[in-house]
Amino acid sequence: MASSEALRPAGSLRLLVAEDEPHIRRILITLLEGRGFQVDAAASGSEALERVKTAVPYDLILTDVMMPGATGIDLLREIRNLPHRQGTPVLVLTAKGQDADRDEALQLGAADFMTKPFSPKKFLHRIDEILQGR
Repeated sequence: MASSEALRPAGSLRLLVAEDEPHIRRILITLLEGRGFQVDAAASGSEALERVKTAVPYDLILTDVMMPGATGIDLLREIRNLPHRQGTPVLVLTAKGQDADRDEALQLGAADFMTKPFSPKKFLHRIDEILQGR
């Protein structure tokens, strides 16, 4: 039987997108809002760090690796050190795709690591899988 969280409609799920490239951020927001998610966005690593420190509940956090102010790896490390965020799944997105980045992200507890560019269909499918596995 599915958990009550898995049964919640997408419109009640809140996601944080941390992406410094405006056009990529807009694409991600459009895809996610089109699926019915509530989406907050951060344009830098430092902005994302401030957002994760708040009490706003996030069901999933998506972060780019290379961002000004703090990297996605820095963000992931901070998320895992915050008691109210430790169980929040994090999907790491990057154009780099280097094994060392992937390994570090997964060791820090990322739910997954996707290399850009990726297909919107595959991206949304992976989001659904992560949220269902929460």
